[in-house]
Amino acid sequence: MAGRWRTLFDTSFDVLLYDLTSTYFEGLCEQIPKAKHGYSRDGRSDCRQVVIALVVTPDGLPLAYEVLAGNTTDKTTLRQFLAKIEQMYGRARRTWVMDRGIPTEATLKEMREAGTQYLVGTPRSMLGKLEQQFTDKPWNQVHEAMQVKLTEHEGEFYVLAHSDQRQLKEKAMRRRRFKTYARGLHALRRRCREDYSSRIKRDTLLGRLAVLKKEAGRMAAAVKIHIPDEGQRPTPRDFHYELDAEAHGQALEQDGSYTLRSNATTSDATTMWSMYMQLVQIESAFKSMKSDLAIRPIWHQVQPRVEAHILVAFMGYCLMAALRKHLEHAAPGLSPRAVLEQLASIQMVDVCLPTSDGRWLVMPRHTEPEAEQLMLLEKLGLELPTQPPPRIRSGQLLMSEPNGQEVPQSP
Repeated sequence: MAGRWRTLFDTSFDVLLYDLTSTYFEGLCEQIPKAKHGYSRDGRSDCRQVVIALVVTPDGLPLAYEVLAGNTTDKTTLRQFLAKIEQMYGRARRTWVMDRGIPTEATLKEMREAGTQYLVGTPRSMLGKLEQQFTDKPWNQVHEAMQVKLTEHEGEFYVLAHSDQRQLKEKAMRRRRFKTYARGLHALRRRCREDYSSRIKRDTLLGRLAVLKKEAGRMAAAVKIHIPDEGQRPTPRDFHYELDAEAHGQALEQDGSYTLRSNATTSDATTMWSMYMQLVQIESAFKSMKSDLAIRPIWHQVQPRVEAHILVAFMGYCLMAALRKHLEHAAPGLSPRAVLEQLASIQMVDVCLPTSDGRWLVMPRHTEPEAEQLMLLEKLGLELPTQPPPRIRSGQLLMSEPNGQEVPQSP
């Protein structure tokens, strides 16, 4: 595969993108050892699933994949793939670009010791720890809506990225969540009044608070809540809350910003940010495999057929990626899906005519392309084969019935 990408598109493998997705099953999956319940990226936690780990180049050209058990956590997969890629393509100085949930601190330490470069997102908590170090660093304008700055900390580079437009959007979302959270707290406090017909119990109160905090996300930390002691019935006096102005302001302040972490030798914040943005290519690969190539749901009920199903989808995406690369120069405005839909009407048919002496004249023919199809074929450097000569068959000819069965026909 790597050799084909080098030959066709002069692809290099200095930077590799790594991410995981999942696809779910329909059925009991009793004969599929890897079919397990786990975190579903398809929103189908009720179904068993498998996890698919994928490695692609920044151009979106796939290199390798692995089918893992459905209950595999992201943090346990990276070490295996590092060894696999090194075995397949040799030990080279390449950079791995990953989302923040994939590597652990132990794995990153091993990568640093082995001389393997990485670029990975970081939790928002890291932004608060490095806030002072970023203060005196200059901003670099990536484009009108994004600016970045760089600092070094304990042998690693950290990139702070900030977008004013993203900040406005995230602030609006957090304010809506905070208002919903506050209304929920007010409703719970009203139910603590003694004259309330269905006065709430302490265990019920704790359960409702857990749900409200989960929906509020980080904004839940902006409110200090006093909960009644165990065995006490909640009342407005012992169940109360107040705004933590400092935590509220800090949560809103960090909106629109995120940090990246790398041990790469480059000291250019713009280059590192652009490299991290290439992760959209692997997201596009997952989207194509799940929509255009219909990898989900899986209906097979034995492990080898599941592996074959995913292999066919992977090879199909290889073809889609190759077509997309060809279109970048030949027809930049078209997507692979649009091209396939436009060329789908070109079909190969066999025209069968009976002769007077009891034989059949078979003429294989493809439909003549329209003007737009001819132009597209020309742009892609493709030519339809010449119309083949007719063939003569003696005796009976097998014809297909609507149900798919072939039956003999006589003149």
